[in-house]
Amino acid sequence: MHLETERLLIRPWTHDDAERLLDIQSRLEVVKWLGDGEPVLMKDLDEAHQRVDRYADRSATPPLGFWAIEVRATGVVVGSVLLLTLPNAEDGEVEIGWHLHPDSWGHGYASEAARAVLGHGFDAGLPEIIAVSHTDNYPSQSVMRRIGMTDRGIIEKWYDSPSAYFTITAEEWRAGR
Repeated sequence: MHLETERLLIRPWTHDDAERLLDIQSRLEVVKWLGDGEPVLMKDLDEAHQRVDRYADRSATPPLGFWAIEVRATGVVVGSVLLLTLPNAEDGEVEIGWHLHPDSWGHGYASEAARAVLGHGFDAGLPEIIAVSHTDNYPSQSVMRRIGMTDRGIIEKWYDSPSAYFTITAEEWRAGR
């Protein structure tokens, strides 16, 4: 899958990106917001290469996937954007998510990439896309609002800890374009 926006290319992760992936995933300020439990930092380049392979596997069933976000003007990978089935999903609920290198925060890349991936998901027939975050991850929740998602409060469903819960339907997406 390749998507282009005004400033970004959303594409599969490659092994050429492994050093940058390691730089992103070895930072506590990034991984503390990912998943359940204690943050797990990426340890070395071998692990980064294994993760690239895992992302390719997770991207094998369109429209789902785990992609790199590259700045078109510079070729720098700033982070990831994903569209995946939520863990422990009972009805195939799909989650959008993102995580960026701290040197790329505050430039609007997460919102721009997420909008493109929402369009990709809805164009492929998804009826609804969900976003969840740690309850105190206010920057991510701001992105959720900026891309047109509705705050549904707190949910204790897909992850071990309570999550901030946002949704957008295909109809809401098309009406907001």
